[in-house]
Amino acid sequence: MQQQPIRIEQRSGPNILIRVIYFFVFGLWFSGIWAAIGWILCVTIVGLPVGLWMLNRMPQVVTLAPQRNNLVIVGNQVYQSSVPQRPFLIRALWFVLVGWWLSALWLLVAWALSVSIIGMVFAFWMFDRVPAIITLARR
Repeated sequence: MQQQPIRIEQRSGPNILIRVIYFFVFGLWFSGIWAAIGWILCVTIVGLPVGLWMLNRMPQVVTLAPQRNNLVIVGNQVYQSSVPQRPFLIRALWFVLVGWWLSALWLLVAWALSVSIIGMVFAFWMFDRVPAIITLARR
């Protein structure tokens, strides 16, 4: 009998108390600078790779959110799997037609929401979705 693969999303990083302290001391103000620089780099051809790298790391910059690892366990073997991405041409067209301006609005709203206690929940969710907004990246 063949075993079914088990899929696990793994996150490892600082505990929640450290992340909350980091957010209030550093993440809140620095995330605005990081997002602005990353977005400006994205609208230049030369800076696009670095800008996308920066915006893809918004969750880590804002709250030290750990990177996700998608693991698949088959029998006694553990493999790291990646999420299938949409075709490059579709993602490039999305970025050129929609992603660059929608991501600017998205980041502004997320950063504005992060300064209120109630808005923080939505802001953290929005920061986590920045890669999908700018290039349709799947995580």
